[in-house]
Amino acid sequence: MAQGVAWWAREHGVRCTVVLPESAPQTKVAAIRRLGADMITVSYEEWHETFRTREHEGLEGKFVHAFSDEAVMAGNGTIGLEILEDLPETDVILAPFGGGGLSCGIASAVRALAPDCKVFAAEVDTAAPLAPSLEAGHPVQVDYTPSFVDGIGSPEVFPEMFELAQELLDGSLVASLDEVTSAVRLLAERARVVAEGAAATAVALALSGAAGNGKVVCVVSGGNIDASKLGEILTA
Repeated sequence: MAQGVAWWAREHGVRCTVVLPESAPQTKVAAIRRLGADMITVSYEEWHETFRTREHEGLEGKFVHAFSDEAVMAGNGTIGLEILEDLPETDVILAPFGGGGLSCGIASAVRALAPDCKVFAAEVDTAAPLAPSLEAGHPVQVDYTPSFVDGIGSPEVFPEMFELAQELLDGSLVASLDEVTSAVRLLAERARVVAEGAAATAVALALSGAAGNGKVVCVVSGGNIDASKLGEILTA
C-alpha cells in the first residue's frame, strides 16, 4: 500500500510521507525510499494509533488510509473481478486480513457477481483479532506477538471494518506461524514466488485443508520479506 501511494505521488509530482512501524522489513523501507517518499518511523503502537486517528503530528494534507477507505477497497475489489474473469468456477477465495480492506474489497465484488463463492479472511495465530470477534459478535482485543508476518494482524479490528467483515466475509481462518513459514518455503522452492509472511498465510490455510477441497484461490499479496529472513526459512 505504501509503495503504491509513493509511486502515484512520484508520478504526479506530489510530496508523499509514509508513516512506518519500526518492525517494517528493510526491503519495504528500501522500496519506499527508491520511490522518493519521505518516511517517519514510529513504534507499532503509535503506528496503529495513526490509523485510528487518521492523523500524525506535524503532517498535513490528504491522509490515505491503508484499509479503512472506500477508494482503497474499491481498488482491491478489482482483484475479485480478475479472479472471477480468469476462474469463474472458483469455490473459495482466501485473502490476507490485516485491517480488512483487501478481503472486504475483494468480497464486495465477488458477492455481486458470484454470491455462491465464499470469501474467507486469512489470519495468523500470533495476531488474529477477526476470528474471535466474529465468534463474539463484536470486536474483541487479542494478544499481539510480533513476527515476520508483519503485513497482517493487530490487537483489534476497527469497528467500521468489523461491520463490513460481518456483512461480506464468510468467516476467518487462522494459520499457525509454522504453517505460514512452510508456505513461504513451498512458494519459493516450487513456484519460484517470493512471498512475505502475510501473503503466504492464504496458501498455508489452503494447504492445511481449512478452506475445503473445492477450487480454492489464494491471494498472494506481496513479497516484502528481507533476504536474511527468507534465507533463514529456506535453509532451516
